[in-house]
Amino acid sequence: MLGIFKKKTETEKLEIKYKVLLKEAYDLSKTSRSKSDQKTFEAEEVSKQIEILKKKK
Repeated sequence: MLGIFKKKTETEKLEIKYKVLLKEAYDLSKTSRSKSDQKTFEAEEVSKQIEILKKKK
């Protein structure tokens, strides 16, 4: 029963942030290419952080 409220790891939090940024980038790609590119860049930076955390494990 206690497992239901398990705290998210830093990697899990970053993976959620990465998915949100990619969705925002996709949505912005329909209206503003430069804003979409910025969100894609932010997502890639988060992806790099995820890889660093995974290598430390």
